[in-house]
Amino acid sequence: MVLLDENMKELEVTTTNDKAEYSFEIDCNKKYFIRAKKDEYETAEKPVEPVNKTGKTEINIALERTLFPFEKGTDLAKIFDISLIFFDLDKSNIRPDAAKDIQKVIEVMKEYPNMYIDIRSHTDSRQTHKYNEALSDRRAKSTMAFMIANGIKLERLTAKGYGETQLVNECSDGVYCSEEDHQKNRRSEFIISKME
Repeated sequence: MVLLDENMKELEVTTTNDKAEYSFEIDCNKKYFIRAKKDEYETAEKPVEPVNKTGKTEINIALERTLFPFEKGTDLAKIFDISLIFFDLDKSNIRPDAAKDIQKVIEVMKEYPNMYIDIRSHTDSRQTHKYNEALSDRRAKSTMAFMIANGIKLERLTAKGYGETQLVNECSDGVYCSEEDHQKNRRSEFIISKME
């Protein structure tokens, strides 16, 4: 963290603690800026707002990552903070909100032409195992078809449905769960299978 005066002159540098906290002593009658810097992240700055009655103020600065550790087995959804690709109950069509997230994966693949992705589709536990395997396979193929239609070559993609074999919560057969909890299991993941 860097403290700057109103002319953007560097006054003081400090490192955040393990809770991402930091502090500077300032003159309440002067203007300042705070700059946050971290390797592999975009630098960001914010003005110091007027100090409240306690004599303290809090400035939170979120940084966007610019470099990512791509390797085999990495889930792009986690790296880029992409929400899981959800499907409606008993459906395999790409929802409009999901299409936006898949587009992020497509853009990354266009930027890294040597990246290969394994699309893994999952269902909730309702219906039979056999039915859910077929449904998840349709979902995986639907996701792959969407990516191909948007410029990704077939040879860079694999797709497989896992049915209800990899639930992310306790919502298995015979367990009562809310619709929201069941939906968490209806998802696709984007795992890097190869980086050439």
